[in-house]
Amino acid sequence: MDAEASPPRSISTHLRGALSACREVFAHIPRLALDIALPTLCVSCREPVDGEGVCAECWAKLSFIEPPYCPRLGIPFVYDPGPDLLSMEAIANPPAYQRARAAVRYDDVARTLVHSLKYQDRTDLAPAMGRWMARAGQQLLEEADVLVPVPLHWRRGWSRRYNQSGALARVISRQTGVKLASEALRRVRATEQQIGLSRTQRASNVQGAFKVAPDRSADIQGRRVVLIDDVLTSGATTDACRALLRAKAAQVDVLVFARVVDTHRAPI
Repeated sequence: MDAEASPPRSISTHLRGALSACREVFAHIPRLALDIALPTLCVSCREPVDGEGVCAECWAKLSFIEPPYCPRLGIPFVYDPGPDLLSMEAIANPPAYQRARAAVRYDDVARTLVHSLKYQDRTDLAPAMGRWMARAGQQLLEEADVLVPVPLHWRRGWSRRYNQSGALARVISRQTGVKLASEALRRVRATEQQIGLSRTQRASNVQGAFKVAPDRSADIQGRRVVLIDDVLTSGATTDACRALLRAKAAQVDVLVFARVVDTHRAPI
C-alpha cells in the first residue's frame, strides 16, 4: 500500500484507544442500568445501602474477632491470659494447621454474608470480606509464600460458576501481594454439604477429598501456605491442610472470613 494512504501511527493509536474506551463503556451499561433500576440492598436487613452490601447498622452487628485470642486456633479469650498461652481446646486437640485466624464470629449477619456470596451470586461482597480477612490475618500474610483457596469439586463449581474461596483469595492476593496458587489444591472426590453434620461426620465426609496436583507441587513444596476459605470447619479444613502437608508444605496456616465460637465453653 502507498505510504501516503496509510493513516499516521498516532491517529491509528488514538482510534484504537477510543474504540477500547467505547467497548468498556458499553460493557458497563447493563450493570449501570440495573443499579439505577434496582438499588443495592443490605444483604442482612434488605434496606437500600450505598457501598458493598452491608448497611452501617448491620455492619455494627458483626462481631469482629480481636486480641486476645488463642495463638493457635484464633478463638477469642474472655480475658488476656498472657502471651503465647494456648486454649484448652488447642492443647487437647491440636489441629493439622499451625495457626488459624478469622475476621468475624459466625453469627446471623456473618452467616447471611457467607450464604449470599456462596449461593446467591453476590460476588460484590468479596472485596469487603477479603479486606476484613486480610486485616485479621496480617501476621500470617506477612510470613506467607503462597495463598491456596479451598477448591470446589468440578461438578459443584460448574453449577455455581465460581468458587467463593477463590474470590476471597484473589482479593487478599491483590491487597497483600502474596502469590495466589488457585490450581494447586484440587478436590478429587465429590462430597456432601457439610451443613448439619457433626464434627465426626464432617471429617468422614471429606476424608481423602483433597490432593495437590502433581504439576503444581512446586508451588507448595517448602512453602509457607495460607489456606483460604469462607468458614472454618473441622472437616474440609483439616483434610485440605493434610493434603498440603503431604505435598511437603513447610507450614500451613488458615485464614477464613468467619468461624464458629462456642460461647458456652470457656476458651481457657
